[in-house]
Amino acid sequence: MCLIVFAWQVVPAVPLIAAANRDEYYQRATAPAGYWPEHPRIYAGRDLQAGGSWMGITRAEDGGPASRFAAITNIRAPAEQRDDAPSRGGLVADFLAGNMTLEEYVAQIRPQAQAYNGFNLVLSDGQTLIWYSNRGDGDARNGKPLEPGVYGLSNALLDAPWPKVVKTKAQFASLLCLGAPDEAYFEMLSDTTQAPDMRLPETGVSLDVERMLSAVRIESPAYGTRTSTVVKLYTNAPACLHEMQVH
Repeated sequence: MCLIVFAWQVVPAVPLIAAANRDEYYQRATAPAGYWPEHPRIYAGRDLQAGGSWMGITRAEDGGPASRFAAITNIRAPAEQRDDAPSRGGLVADFLAGNMTLEEYVAQIRPQAQAYNGFNLVLSDGQTLIWYSNRGDGDARNGKPLEPGVYGLSNALLDAPWPKVVKTKAQFASLLCLGAPDEAYFEMLSDTTQAPDMRLPETGVSLDVERMLSAVRIESPAYGTRTSTVVKLYTNAPACLHEMQVH
């Protein structure tokens, strides 16, 4: 997942609303969102190369655990990239499949976190939302419970002022205020406009690549936005995840 904007405890009875684009190489095999046979409560897309996921939910059951949510974005740092690092998608899958509290899960993964390439992990049990990263300062590396508000993540730390994060957060907040339907969020996620050069971050890739990656929806011959997703966790109803295949 390479762009996600989300509202935590902003809309009554819907503690979490998220809209996201997953960017990936087109050749990487992927299964669309669905229930996982070995974990019937998990509803998520699946990376068929490594077996993990970029975003998913679990369905609450009567008398059972509440809905859980997990999403991950990579941190763009080409100079630090390791080909032998474990797949970050496993961090999403393991949380959804387990029953640890948010704090227990962060404590479990923290000792091995530096073995992974850079990532941001967003986790929720419907009552609390935590952002955790293996990069950044103490708040990030300890797992930071988030206050009510609207947040954005791309391939840097939480709310880094990248053009597409700033723009999409503002549009997302407006749609929330309007009570817009899901189709409006998918339209927001389809924007292919590239940012002006003067506003581009410097992440260690070429200027041409930085331009290409600056769009909300990325398009290029080999790499781009594969999936757009809207997720809602409700207080008194099952969580829902709507996915649109882009490529």
